[in-house]
Amino acid sequence: MADRNPTNPKLTGKGRRTRLRIIEAAAELMAGNGVAGTTIEDVRLAAGVSTSQVYHYFADKRALILAVVDFQSDAVVGGQEPMFTRIDSMAGLRAWRDFLVEHQRQRQCRGGCPIGALGSELAEIDAGARSDLARAFRRWERGIRTGLGNMQARGELRPGADAGNLAMTVLSTLQGALLMTQLERDTKPLEIALDGVLDYVESFTVAVRTEG
Repeated sequence: MADRNPTNPKLTGKGRRTRLRIIEAAAELMAGNGVAGTTIEDVRLAAGVSTSQVYHYFADKRALILAVVDFQSDAVVGGQEPMFTRIDSMAGLRAWRDFLVEHQRQRQCRGGCPIGALGSELAEIDAGARSDLARAFRRWERGIRTGLGNMQARGELRPGADAGNLAMTVLSTLQGALLMTQLERDTKPLEIALDGVLDYVESFTVAVRTEG
């Protein structure tokens, strides 16, 4: 397998940029046409490189797919990680909800979740890709769980609430809602689902329990 680390010291700056351009082109094509519907030739043309350049950085299509998995994990989950420190309150969680909805509006509800799309296509045919995608979702869940854990540490979430289970509920709801939003080309499913799951999280807060 080709080196999946974009900071490989063996690559020159130009080499890293060329490698990234190939990955970006492959990620865009796979998001639109699926992994099976994307060929090395498609990627070569989209990236504006030669066939030999593609194979210089990636031993085969599978190596390129795994690089795309890493790239999408960093793009989707890594792009949200600065927010994870701020989703440690209901206000922070609802601001994150608004970000997710607005992001889908800007994309015209196209594409769904890139990680989820890769997972649905690769989970049963490539154990390595499935493992990497599962790791990406655990990274995502961990970010949400950290925020909920901080709420619990401050006494805002009931001591008996399971922050891990709540985080997984939020993430699973988000994934299903993103698919529905993609199919409907409308953010309404996402808005309804996220509002519902965050209301569920809020039911575990001390403030809600005290008022009841």
